[in-house]
Amino acid sequence: MRYFKIILTAVLFLLFVRSQAYAGVVTQATRIIYQGDAREATLLISNTDKNEPFLVQSWIDNKGVDGTQAETSKPPFIVTPPLFRLEAQADNSLRIVYTGGALPADRESVFWLNVKAIPRSAQSGNVLQVAIKTRIKLFWRPQGLGAMPPEPLRFRRDAQSLVVTNTSPYYVTFQHLDVGGAAVATGSQMVPPRGTARYPLGAATGSRVNWQTINDFGGASVLQHAPLQ
Repeated sequence: MRYFKIILTAVLFLLFVRSQAYAGVVTQATRIIYQGDAREATLLISNTDKNEPFLVQSWIDNKGVDGTQAETSKPPFIVTPPLFRLEAQADNSLRIVYTGGALPADRESVFWLNVKAIPRSAQSGNVLQVAIKTRIKLFWRPQGLGAMPPEPLRFRRDAQSLVVTNTSPYYVTFQHLDVGGAAVATGSQMVPPRGTARYPLGAATGSRVNWQTINDFGGASVLQHAPLQ
């Protein structure tokens, strides 16, 4: 009986933790496309918790293709409101405004929107308070780039690496990438416009590349194929 109570307590605790993990501040998109001719871009923020409010802080950084590089310049965007209280089961919209500045006119530029949700301070002790930060890619898309070319990517083997060349003016994010059926880990590294990215091949030995990319709405493209050069 004692062991049954211990197991039951553990199960209930895990269910509680799991339910808490899914309750909180969430964003209603996984990426933001800022069209060059738009006055602003918006992102809806929702508090899915049934009881607790959160303090929401947001800002934009300029940390490169994978989001980890050192900032060399201040992002030409502001977010409003930068700090606000979001009540339980409430929504609010973040407005992102371009403040001007020299950005390439022949290709996309990427920045990162950070949204930090700070829980209300506990009234009693022995409670762990964790601030959750979400990062979303913000793509600045100049006017007149046109449609994505039908075959924008080229693949070649270089020793133990897969080198991907992107001939388009758009950033490419992989949803899936494999060589001969062996998965290739891409992490958070995108392929920059008119540039290259290098991924470890691992045990992949095939000669055919299969991939899916992520579209503007966060969904996956159809599965595509190309020979490995």
